[in-house]
Amino acid sequence: MSENQQTIKKEVSIKGVGLHTGNKVNIKFKPAAINSGINFIRVDLPNKPIIKAEIVNLLDFNRSPRRTSIFVGDCEVHTIEHLMAVFSGRSIDNIIVEIDNNEVPGLDGSGATFLDILTHAGIEEQNATRKYFLIKEPIWSEEEGATLVIVPAQDFRISYTLSYNHCLLGDQYFDSIVNYDIFKADIASARTFCLEDESEGLRAQGLGRGANYENTLVVGKKEIIKNRLRFDDEFVRHKVLDLIGDLYLLGMPIKGHVIALKSGHPLNIKLLKKIAHQKERYDTAAIKAVSDFKYIDGQTLDAEAVMRILPHRYPFLFVDRVVSLVPGKSVTGIKNVTMNDNFFNGHFPGRPVMPGVLIVEAMAQIGGVMMLASQENKGKLAYFLAADNVRFRKTVLPGDRLVLEAEAVKIKSRTGQIRAKAYVDGKVVAEAELMFALVD
Repeated sequence: MSENQQTIKKEVSIKGVGLHTGNKVNIKFKPAAINSGINFIRVDLPNKPIIKAEIVNLLDFNRSPRRTSIFVGDCEVHTIEHLMAVFSGRSIDNIIVEIDNNEVPGLDGSGATFLDILTHAGIEEQNATRKYFLIKEPIWSEEEGATLVIVPAQDFRISYTLSYNHCLLGDQYFDSIVNYDIFKADIASARTFCLEDESEGLRAQGLGRGANYENTLVVGKKEIIKNRLRFDDEFVRHKVLDLIGDLYLLGMPIKGHVIALKSGHPLNIKLLKKIAHQKERYDTAAIKAVSDFKYIDGQTLDAEAVMRILPHRYPFLFVDRVVSLVPGKSVTGIKNVTMNDNFFNGHFPGRPVMPGVLIVEAMAQIGGVMMLASQENKGKLAYFLAADNVRFRKTVLPGDRLVLEAEAVKIKSRTGQIRAKAYVDGKVVAEAELMFALVD
């Protein structure tokens, strides 16, 4: 699988009927720019509102039961889960979906036709690295006998157990890494289903107006009504299809192992929101490379330029200036210590001394500048993992000019180890070996 972002090569279109609304709908798929994501455009409405397929635009299930829908203001697009699953399975990061009604067409009730037409459009690799979210620690959600867990893994894997008190559904289990080949062969063509006993109730709620025996597996007491299964375990495979589509609303692929027991859309979204919370928490704690920063050899970076590389701001920005920089190899910066630094208000106020931990933080920040200024690390996050062999040699006082130096010991694609020293008047006041994790 390509490590770069992808879109489609050419415009393609498809038409059909919404499974729940019964509305006729036309869709055009168009290529999109890097980092733009998946955007639905309601071309039938004034001003052609855009709805980005992401978690903040999810429509509440009380307004949109038994399907996943997105909205902005009064503009809605319903039943996007099968299409989103195909975008995920086909590794499409950026695409425009022009739609002229309020529901994605149901087609045959699976993702197979979407996959065929997008493959026909061709997949174009783009000049930007794909962003993933690697699950850091286990997350789980549960409700009414259903459970959904995701744990750290180096790939995307789903283990799903479906359990119905019905002779045709019973207990079914699916377990696999999800890549394009597996998705195409084993997941994409699995169709949506409902029990015959619940079909009339769904229609009474205004649901299933576009459903029929061809695009929905209607499960009778002893047989599938007017249809045949594509897989003996097609029901659990379709649940996996829905789950893949719902999780892609994170806005990027996930690396983690999902373990599901009887999960449906509401529980999928509960887990998705917890994943998004974990992502936000880790992103906040990281130094992020600024993608549009370009360093010119010999350039001195003032405070404004430093803030284009580091996310820190006063009072937690401890680099005033960068006086030399070899991206990915070495760096020298300056921190002017003044009585105006707010930490002096509480740290030995009768005899102000710069806290040693803040000197280490300053060395970590200058090390972050060095690593994240290199071209290969554009757009990455640097997590400060460890500090070893820390030594404090002298106190640092108001009026001192702290010179911060860092050099790379070992920089790999996923980790960075640096050696850093801080000087005042040419004498070492602190030193440490610092370790960072580098992630997309």
